Amino acid sequence: MSQTHRHTITNTKNLVLSGEGCLIGESVHKPLLDVLNGNRQSVPPVWMMRQAGRYLPEYMAIRKTVGSMLDMCFAPKLAAEVTLQPIRRFGFDGAILFSDILVVPHALGRLVRFETGEGPRLDPLDDPAAMMKLPSAADDSVLAPIYETIRLVKAELPPGVAFLGFCGGPWTVATYMVAGRGTTDQAPARLFAYRHPEAFAHLIDILAAASSDYLIRQIRAGVDAVQIFDTWAGILAPDEFERWCIAPTRRIVADVRRAVPGAKIIGFPRGAGSKLKHYVEGLDIDAVGLDWMVDLDFARDEIQRRRPVQGNLDPLALRAGGAALDRGVDAVLASLGGGPLVFNLGHGILPDTPIAHVEQMLKRVRG
Repeated sequence: MSQTHRHTITNTKNLVLSGEGCLIGESVHKPLLDVLNGNRQSVPPVWMMRQAGRYLPEYMAIRKTVGSMLDMCFAPKLAAEVTLQPIRRFGFDGAILFSDILVVPHALGRLVRFETGEGPRLDPLDDPAAMMKLPSAADDSVLAPIYETIRLVKAELPPGVAFLGFCGGPWTVATYMVAGRGTTDQAPARLFAYRHPEAFAHLIDILAAASSDYLIRQIRAGVDAVQIFDTWAGILAPDEFERWCIAPTRRIVADVRRAVPGAKIIGFPRGAGSKLKHYVEGLDIDAVGLDWMVDLDFARDEIQRRRPVQGNLDPLALRAGGAALDRGVDAVLASLGGGPLVFNLGHGILPDTPIAHVEQMLKRVRG
């Protein structure tokens, strides 16, 4: 862990073990959770989306030993190790569970595979009749190894580091299921939703229910907060954004909070732009993730005064390093550092990002 950034325990008296194995009454200082509670930190807590990934040589050494990325997601000891690697190297304030948003369709019986250099592949679900025959719930035995990963990570995570679980937004997951892959504008899912709204709504309902259950089980296994990644939210027209992004996310938030009162939830609707205001007004989330395309003045004046924010350094600025990286970090801190902020990237770290640039970013944020 970084010698310049230590996590501290402020009070651990009178701790009681819950039936789920979690500590009740725990008062360990976790800066990231403080921000999710609406409190500004003098030094913003930091983590990076995809921080357990291909830019790390220790990750690549393990990746070469398994058949596919999905195999690693379902291997608890390996998934726990790669979740912990960036914490050991950089001392981030948050650890993000190593998994993938497509484990949910996999647990719904859809074959998911990852092809080197081409990303995820599924058998396209582009027939309304087939869509209506999907199982109503995910097979929890398929997801059980992920909950074991959480327990393994929780046992080794430094006390002051917040542990984040996640799922994909139903819209984003549905786009991959319909097309069988990612596309530049996810037109196959958009077209399907226009032509077959009832069948597509059925798919979204199934994904919302499965995602709610998945997040609840992650929290009960030991994560401190969860993030809903709606990576393709920004391609939706305003009415469709309400229908396919906000409405199902609202259902997930309500279901999770009903099962786990006080659960901490971050929403990340990448590319939402000006629709972000509608997003935060329509959802009872604890923080909103900002992609790198969001104007910082808009984020400060229209979003941060409503919710804590997370983001939003351009991953390419991190890859570039040098003066461009310093300018990017400084701009985020100048605009958003006066309020509750989790410093992060505006999307996942790029695989060819030099480790030295991550160290430069951390020094700039924490210095």
